[in-house]
Amino acid sequence: MQPFPHRYTASATAGESGEVVLEGPGLPSLASEPPLEFDGPGDKWSPETLLLAAVADCLVLTFRAIARASQLRWSHLECSADGTVDRIDRVTRFTELTVHATLRVPAGTSEERALRLLQKAEETCLVTRSLNATSHLDARIEVEEGEDEGEGAATG
Repeated sequence: MQPFPHRYTASATAGESGEVVLEGPGLPSLASEPPLEFDGPGDKWSPETLLLAAVADCLVLTFRAIARASQLRWSHLECSADGTVDRIDRVTRFTELTVHATLRVPAGTSEERALRLLQKAEETCLVTRSLNATSHLDARIEVEEGEDEGEGAATG
């Protein structure tokens, strides 16, 4: 990892109506429009869905790093995020986030340890910790069928 501080850049370009084009250095362009709830077409990424995708993505990447450092073997992590937007004291914002995570680990892996590392990832996720919304983790551990393999080097 590079030393702090890290700096990131993104831009948005749009006309009076239609798509907003999102760009970042060295990244493919991405089209955005308001979601249905804000009178948009609902068929493009929106700031709201992009934020939730960032929460889910950050949890996966954070867990990957924590599992590697902890030498936890795992084979698959599926993560989704739900968010509630509400208007409180005349301010519209995300008030609550729920992250749903299902982690698959090899037979013989401590489910308690896997869950603890998943919770640690949620607690230290950069994106989630940068938000003002209350956050919850709904985690599930699935153990693969097979021989008792124990815990070794991280994979995934």
